[in-house]
Amino acid sequence: MKVVPNILSIFRICLVPVFIVAYFTDDHDIKYYAILVYVIAGLSDILDGYIARRFEAQSKMGKILDPLGDKLMTFTVLICITITNFSNYIFLGTVIIFFVKEILMGIGGLVLHKIAHAEMPPANFIGKTSTLVFFIVCAALMLFGTFLNTLVIALMLSVAMCLSVVALFVYLNSYIKIMKSRPKNNNCGEEKCNQQSVQDVNETPR
Repeated sequence: MKVVPNILSIFRICLVPVFIVAYFTDDHDIKYYAILVYVIAGLSDILDGYIARRFEAQSKMGKILDPLGDKLMTFTVLICITITNFSNYIFLGTVIIFFVKEILMGIGGLVLHKIAHAEMPPANFIGKTSTLVFFIVCAALMLFGTFLNTLVIALMLSVAMCLSVVALFVYLNSYIKIMKSRPKNNNCGEEKCNQQSVQDVNETPR
């Protein structure tokens, strides 16, 4: 059971090209096969998290693979939907905001690792909510996109984008706390620095 979460994360990453093929080879207005792949990916993410918590199967690799699978799938779905709705600029804006957010978080994680010798802060409630909302919005667009007017689509995507931006600022706040709480002694070991930084962040009132 210790390796199952990582296997599920890898499986979810492998579903990305499967989704692309299913999306663009389905001639129906409703992308049935693509939606099925997307739902399977979402279920694997839920099962992945449950097993990791239930059997204490968290690992450093899992902390990388799990969010990587989520972000790759979400970004892929957004790009595919944007390609088929290129005349609607709200889709392009959503892709750009999502991409910029993930790049900034990646840079922040790299800075934490190199300077503070700490891991990225764990997913918070806003981040998880943002991921869930993106999942629901993308699934709804593939199911009902042809029946929704532009205003409704814009509203759905705007809610998802706003949550994503809020999640970015929450993560930024965590980054700042970790950087401020890192030991002043540069000779401390990586594991010790990491434990100290995470402990300080967890003890800081939210």
